[in-house]
Amino acid sequence: MTGSQEQLELIDVDAGLPVSRPPEGFAPVRRWELASTAQLRTLRHQLADEIGAGTGAARQDLEATPDKLVLIATELAANALTHALPPTTVALSRTDDQWMLDVADHDPESAPVYAGARITGAGGLGLHLARRLSLEVGWYETDMTKNIWATFPVE
Repeated sequence: MTGSQEQLELIDVDAGLPVSRPPEGFAPVRRWELASTAQLRTLRHQLADEIGAGTGAARQDLEATPDKLVLIATELAANALTHALPPTTVALSRTDDQWMLDVADHDPESAPVYAGARITGAGGLGLHLARRLSLEVGWYETDMTKNIWATFPVE
């Protein structure tokens, strides 16, 4: 298979992130406002503490919801901070059986694109990971923001 055939296959597989509002019924848990990538470390630690409280899940286990959610939050927030307009807002919400992550940037003019449809290194890996590791993922615009959301099971 040639490089151009592989790229076309990636584009076909990565045709787009569904435009959809997040599911309803989630109660807000916590919110973070980020102005720079230097704040990602604090986000990771506080998010892990918030969702890992009382779970007893082994850390560094990508099968465990806390580590999946922290990874996706970090990737999506890093993309927003690097490729969009600040501030980036990360919001965590919950129902009895699901967590929801909502990452917003202030660049509603640009639609999110999977990495397969971009030049390597231009971002988008967080969307691949969200698609593979979450229950559902989508995006929507408001007048001022572009939001990407993903849901995860509560374990």
